[in-house]
Amino acid sequence: RCVLKELELLGKELYGAKLIAQRFQLQNCSHHKDPVSGSTCLLSMIKEGNPHRFFIATQDQNLANKVKKKAGVPLLFIIQNTMVLDKPSPKSLAFVQNLQTNQLVPEHQKQSIVELKEKAGLAQQQGEKRRKRKRAGGPNPLSCLKKKKKKTQEGQEASAEKKKRRKRKRNR
Repeated sequence: RCVLKELELLGKELYGAKLIAQRFQLQNCSHHKDPVSGSTCLLSMIKEGNPHRFFIATQDQNLANKVKKKAGVPLLFIIQNTMVLDKPSPKSLAFVQNLQTNQLVPEHQKQSIVELKEKAGLAQQQGEKRRKRKRAGGPNPLSCLKKKKKKTQEGQEASAEKKKRRKRKRNR
């Protein structure tokens, strides 16, 4: 409502923006009796972690910078007739990372895990990192020749028997 009031006060130049803003659902703000500027109203609505999950669409750089300082508030703006969703701010990314780590293991369980590791002697020191040693390997097996088999007397006798056998001739 505060944004609509501000657009009405600015006159005919922003009549198109006022028509666009009127199409959207109105959200009641805490200062409906004495309206304030649009940017302060929007900032007051996203206070305390953006509980209603609002998006902020603005071309005002001052407002955009203030919104980026808050975690969990998506920012929209227009570039050449195209609506663009701005990438998440570092504050939002840090907030999400913190949320994910807290959801995996609660804080009291983290402390108890650390204590149990210390008792068992499994806690590693931060400065100590071990690397695996590379051990010298043998030669490449594909590049080596195979060892020749030694002929034994038994092997020679078997080959002599083969020589004695006749080959059959085919009749065609």
